[in-house]
Amino acid sequence: MPTFSFPTLIQFGPGVRRDTGPHLAAQGARRPLVVTDKGLASLPLPGEILEGLRAAGLEPALFADVAGNPVESQVAAGAAAWRAHHADAIVGLGGGAALDVAKAVALMATHPGALFDYEDGRPDARPIDGDVPYWVALPTTAGTGSEVGRSAVISDEGTHVKKIVFSPRLLARAVFADPEVTLGLPAKVTAATGMDALTHCIEAYLAKDYHPICDGIALEGLRLAARALPRCVEAPGDLAARGDMMMASMMGAIAFQKGLGLVHSCAHALSTVADLHHGLANGVMIDRALRFNLESSARKFERMAQAVGLEDATGEGFLGWLRELKARIGIPANLQAAGVDRAALDRLSLLAFQDTCHLNNPRPVRQDDFKRIYMESFA
Repeated sequence: MPTFSFPTLIQFGPGVRRDTGPHLAAQGARRPLVVTDKGLASLPLPGEILEGLRAAGLEPALFADVAGNPVESQVAAGAAAWRAHHADAIVGLGGGAALDVAKAVALMATHPGALFDYEDGRPDARPIDGDVPYWVALPTTAGTGSEVGRSAVISDEGTHVKKIVFSPRLLARAVFADPEVTLGLPAKVTAATGMDALTHCIEAYLAKDYHPICDGIALEGLRLAARALPRCVEAPGDLAARGDMMMASMMGAIAFQKGLGLVHSCAHALSTVADLHHGLANGVMIDRALRFNLESSARKFERMAQAVGLEDATGEGFLGWLRELKARIGIPANLQAAGVDRAALDRLSLLAFQDTCHLNNPRPVRQDDFKRIYMESFA
């Protein structure tokens, strides 16, 4: 029988980041470790968060060695920082990379062995059966929705393959979703992360598993993102649009507990082979890969077209809208424009097929299907 779970406490709205310190103090925390990325560490926000934690009577430390697509050594360094500080809580501050590392550090703070001993789907995986430290999330982008997710995606440094560590125990105990922190995001980052959120909503809705609660959340997230994303790119100071986009991002991540699909498998392979930002890879592939699902999910495409307000409420109309959205917000139209080498075609196809996201796609996908989709996506 289906089991549904929506347990995360979310405080949402302008200024809620300032509630982080009092919240942790109320939970009995005293020495939080703030996990963030190198780019964000040079900006004023981490300093503001640290000062807020100190004002609440806490003794925080900063770990800011997350960069790019996170890798296992960053998690190991974060766990070492946890031990050196004698930390008792974690604050994840940043986009998906920093938040995923925060989850993985929380895991390794209390569990033995190496991180990938806990890889999801591994036959001999260690169980995540112990408590993890109390941790809270402060997202600074509107894309991955990692703040409400139960998995961490970390790359293998040798192969660059993304690996997933999954457990409901990795959920943040509280999320402080403050759209004010996204006001300064550059247009390219806003566009790429926003396409990630949009893809989550679309693929979660199309995923074949039974979860009508997630279907409703995904459609409303799609509706919010459809109107908010172009506004955020074109008028970056629009706080209401930023709030809608942050909410859509969380809704997409909540919805994809139902599953994802072939767009994410394509994107994961592109990040591995071509080092494309995950959201950008989703954005490049979304209209090309989704065409594969038109025949099997015609009614759902009509519903999505209606959700974004199209008069042409058909699958073709929806794909046309996606192409127009990409052009409007500056997402490359195809793989050639994104700088991907055609010589990588066979490796991309193999890695996409090996990725597990497409297992919930509404239509089964073979390796040669991925190859054809990639080939068509170069034009």
